[in-house]
Amino acid sequence: MTRPAATRAGGRPADAPARQGTARRAAALVPLLSGALVLGGPLLAPAALTPAAAAPAPSAPDGATTSADRPVRIDVARFEPRTITPGALITVTGTLTNTGPDPVAGLTARLQRGDVLAGRPDLADAVGDPDPATAVQPAFAPLPGALAPGGSVAFSYTLDSAELRLDQDGVYPVLFNVNGTVDGDQERRVGELATFLVQQPVVPSSRTTVAWLWPLSEPSHRDAAGSFVDDGLVEAVSEGGRLDRALAVVERLPAGQPGTEPGAPPAAPLPVTLAIDPALVEELARMADGPYAVGGVAGAGTGTEAARAYLDRLRAVVATRPVVALPYGDVDADGLHAAGLPAVVTRSLPGTPEGTAHDPPGPPPVTGGAAVDDAPPPPGPADATGAGAEIIADVLDISPITDLAWSPDGSYAAATLDTLRAGGIEQVVLGSGALTDGDSAVGLDGSDAVARSAVPVGGEVLDVLVADPTLSAVVGTAGLVQGGPRIAEQRYLAELAALTLQTPPGTEQTVLVAPPRDVDAELEGAGAMIADTAGLPWLQPGSVAGLGTAPVADAGTLASPDRETALDPAGLAVLAEAVTAREELAGAIPADADLALQPYDAGIARAASVLRRDDPEEFEAAAADALATLERIQERVTVVAPADGTYSLASSDAPLVLTVDNPLPFPVDVRLQVDPPASGGLAVGDIGVQTLAPEQRTTLQVPTELRRSGGFTVTAQVTTPSGAPLGDRVEMQVKSTAYGPISLSITIGAASLLALLFLRRLVHFLIRRRRGAAAVDGSAGPSSPGLSPAPTRSPV
Repeated sequence: MTRPAATRAGGRPADAPARQGTARRAAALVPLLSGALVLGGPLLAPAALTPAAAAPAPSAPDGATTSADRPVRIDVARFEPRTITPGALITVTGTLTNTGPDPVAGLTARLQRGDVLAGRPDLADAVGDPDPATAVQPAFAPLPGALAPGGSVAFSYTLDSAELRLDQDGVYPVLFNVNGTVDGDQERRVGELATFLVQQPVVPSSRTTVAWLWPLSEPSHRDAAGSFVDDGLVEAVSEGGRLDRALAVVERLPAGQPGTEPGAPPAAPLPVTLAIDPALVEELARMADGPYAVGGVAGAGTGTEAARAYLDRLRAVVATRPVVALPYGDVDADGLHAAGLPAVVTRSLPGTPEGTAHDPPGPPPVTGGAAVDDAPPPPGPADATGAGAEIIADVLDISPITDLAWSPDGSYAAATLDTLRAGGIEQVVLGSGALTDGDSAVGLDGSDAVARSAVPVGGEVLDVLVADPTLSAVVGTAGLVQGGPRIAEQRYLAELAALTLQTPPGTEQTVLVAPPRDVDAELEGAGAMIADTAGLPWLQPGSVAGLGTAPVADAGTLASPDRETALDPAGLAVLAEAVTAREELAGAIPADADLALQPYDAGIARAASVLRRDDPEEFEAAAADALATLERIQERVTVVAPADGTYSLASSDAPLVLTVDNPLPFPVDVRLQVDPPASGGLAVGDIGVQTLAPEQRTTLQVPTELRRSGGFTVTAQVTTPSGAPLGDRVEMQVKSTAYGPISLSITIGAASLLALLFLRRLVHFLIRRRRGAAAVDGSAGPSSPGLSPAPTRSPV
């Protein structure tokens, strides 16, 4: 059957853009993955080659390559059976597409094989240096039909496995070889698809237990303030979206094998362990709650119903499966630690009360009153986990695992591990490359695979689950491999078959598969791989918890991590500025600063998502938004300027009364910094640290000393207790007609001098008058007729 060119399996549009990280990983892995094919599916009845049916050309999976020498692309729909047994009939069906400019006719095909591979080291060598698969070459079989340029044709090919002479159990390199004539030229190879074929014993001598850790994570579609900047999450959770398909893979898994004893319980679901980002659950819950704004437009969000439906499906899935809580925002722990930001990691962890990053709906919690002076109470049993675990518990109604950390790139630095352990992490998932002898843990050295180890870290021993990087990469790029997801599934089986065959009879191995965080899964790829663990007799499903109780095997010590995969340094530098602004504000909060700053810590964590590693521009923009958000918060606490810009002082020691506004929902400790005029006419006192009540204006009285009357220009600003500025610097005019001490002294001195001068004149006047009176009395004698008395002289 053919698939329309407009869509791919799972309903995703063929031209849907892929994240840069997925494309880059695919570019690196396609050469490795395209060299593998293991046959599978239920055995079909013998069938002749079916005539080609005209069909539109299906779109090529990303990474599927053709060339001028090989213009025919081969897309495989079925390859059966998965494990070859004697007498089996091999069937291959799919579509051939002519990607060249010339018609191709005379199509023939054959499946040819190379030499058997006895173990995983041989398989790794064959992938690096492909076998030409010429050991056994059956005859070509004709394929009816011809291919016009751009045309496609369905095909079906069958072959008796006896013709391949599979004389021993093992993994065989095979090549599906298509010949034809191009534009009437001579017959030549026009298409090929290399893969592997597995032959296992009818009764397996050993088994391999496969556990899965399945991620549900997505870069946030909210800004640092918690507002939706776009509605992209709607597309991701709607039918055909990446998260929809990732959940559908687990939803539609078959049940495990039921018990055979009488009264045995029905088959349980395959024990896939989900790893979920609490920020994603929180975001979906916000959308599901009802109308929400997008891009600042109230009610513009369109995802309420889609979010509700997705959460209902997710609750049904996790009700019967274990869930690991990822750090809030799925932060890049190694990148943050290398940038000197371990506190951001701690605040995102789900297994510690210090993991406070959370963006609850509505305004941030108000803290104030008695909490300003009282120490927070010690955590009780209900407070033993972080906010991330509480989000998952509240929304999904489960208790997640909080003591396991999963490295997104397979390794952690020793310093990062110290931070994780201090935050409640007791077990980590690392790739084999993170350990000096990690190849032994996954059987790449020819030994049996044991997915649990222990390594010394900081004087203690750390429990490690070792994920198989090859199998994880096969799953992560299943939709990108040449030939399609069915070919990726066959490579997956080849790896497990080689691993099973290299171990001694009667032994059991353990393998952990942990796909990339942004796995782009299809039912026919990853879903089939997970189902294979329950459908093939030499495999069996296991759980992450079960691996954690298995015996420990030595895999060496920690190796140096690969720093090339961390978040972009430029963005980390901007994020460090945001964290500095956050710490300055935290130092001014007298109550529980981590509780008060929950929403802003959540914004920083969402910006630092590991899924932003492959998009430096997106990460730097998110970091800049976090910085701008914290700066806006700081600017909101400010001095209120007077209406006319002028204050008047009634006396020489009257206080300067200023109003400070704190619109934040938590109290803030501030210092009021008032800069007096340079002329020295006004001195200002220090009132020390003042506590501003939440969401209120507070009046502060600043003592002053007026040294002269007149007008002065004064500037005022509030700062944190450590001196970091808050709000704007306000300039105002201060006026006074009151006398200062100097002016008053001069005035009193002048008045005193004037009084002394007046007193002196008065004394002189009285003296002269008295002398004049005495002279008249002594010289006049009896009055003589006709003589008048001498005139009296005025004292002035």
